[in-house]
Amino acid sequence: MKTKSIYVFATALAVMFSLTSCKGQGEKKETSNAVTTEVAADNSAKRPVMSFEKKEHDFGTIVAGTPQETVFEFTNTGDAPLIISNARSSCGCTVPDYPQNTPIAPGDKGELVVKFNGAGANLVTKTITLTTNTAAGTEMLRIKAFIEPKGSGAFDVPMKK
Repeated sequence: MKTKSIYVFATALAVMFSLTSCKGQGEKKETSNAVTTEVAADNSAKRPVMSFEKKEHDFGTIVAGTPQETVFEFTNTGDAPLIISNARSSCGCTVPDYPQNTPIAPGDKGELVVKFNGAGANLVTKTITLTTNTAAGTEMLRIKAFIEPKGSGAFDVPMKK
């Protein structure tokens, strides 16, 4: 009987201790969330914005293996410096060249050069994903082309003189 009383007392003590210790943690968490929300609201007031001349480029019809290149021009129309920390393409046949970790001031222009090696067949579409410090965090660009195999089309007919 004495063992049962000690067990009940120990359980009650453990429950009481856990309830009082949780209360203190909950209060701290609310304060932390309030501060985080204030900081986020303050930081969101000033953000860079990438405004592109175009977000998609169509190379048209090309012969397989013919290298292509295009330039995506953009302007920072926001009110904070723009930073592109990464640019990756959906496959290895497309290589983006971008101003790496170079702040672009509000109102300034920049460009991203995209090189495509002409690999594939028929209609191909490739995406370029930019990791930025804009509100969205990423920006997407797209290139496309219709690729004809070598030796099978209008490109093989010699031009008349």
